[in-house]
Amino acid sequence: MDNLVIVDLGSNSVRMTINEVHPDKTFHELVRYKEDSRLSEGMGPEKRLQETAVSRTIEALKSFKTRYEKLPNLTVKAITTAAVRQASNQQEFLDRVKREVGLTFDVLSGDDEAFYDYLGVMNRLRVEDALMIDIGGASMEMVNIRDGKESNLISIPFGAVNLSEQFHLNNQIKAADFFDANVFLRRRLKDIWWLSEARTKPFILLGGANRSLARMSRRQQQILHVEAIHGYQLSTNEVFQLYTNLLRKNLAQRRQISGLEPDRADIIVGGIMPLVLLLQMLDSDRVIFSESGVHEGIIHAYLEG
Repeated sequence: MDNLVIVDLGSNSVRMTINEVHPDKTFHELVRYKEDSRLSEGMGPEKRLQETAVSRTIEALKSFKTRYEKLPNLTVKAITTAAVRQASNQQEFLDRVKREVGLTFDVLSGDDEAFYDYLGVMNRLRVEDALMIDIGGASMEMVNIRDGKESNLISIPFGAVNLSEQFHLNNQIKAADFFDANVFLRRRLKDIWWLSEARTKPFILLGGANRSLARMSRRQQQILHVEAIHGYQLSTNEVFQLYTNLLRKNLAQRRQISGLEPDRADIIVGGIMPLVLLLQMLDSDRVIFSESGVHEGIIHAYLEG
């Protein structure tokens, strides 16, 4: 029996799973850990990882290492996505992580991230036609699924953290900032020619902001097992109602919303905004949440390799 550890360093959080791999190439997830390290915080237009965020992230990685370093038959795969991919000081960061933690990260391209998202989704949700959307901290991946296959994919360099910082969506939302953010997003999204092929398709949602949306809904409806969101569905109108409720509140009030992690309250409006615009643009009637994404896609690719 082998132990496969996946370390997934995102723009807003770092996640780790320890997986038991069987001889028949099946696997069983033993444990999962997550730390909200917010690596992309304060990168600004110069796209430079900041010391506070870097130190916070390295401490999380060190903590994770104590949980897996003594496991037998160990393989560790470490991947990182948008924040490091975009960083002007990328190599400096990777060298420091290698030196202080002993991890060598594979920096995924945007297309690779979208494809691994697709692999992770398709191994857990059987869908024929849908638009898959993963909204992270510093990027957004979309895959058009047609007849059960990946038809088109894209990664766009904006997400919950950088949108919230750029357009001042962290606390009380001002009308001018909200308008500017919407104009910016509409212009970027309209440039994606193949999105029209996804018109009226259901959306499959991944990413931290989207998971928060599902948890808020389940709390409101007093559903047991709030975290069990895989396959959970919401109508477009239900998404709009949840979003409107977020817009009406300031940061302190959002932190009190049941189902929303307090540490995510300052970026949730920016994180949900692209979803809301796409629902309007493509006239989709519902969303379906997936617990599986790039993390699970990496595992499946490893086992198949």
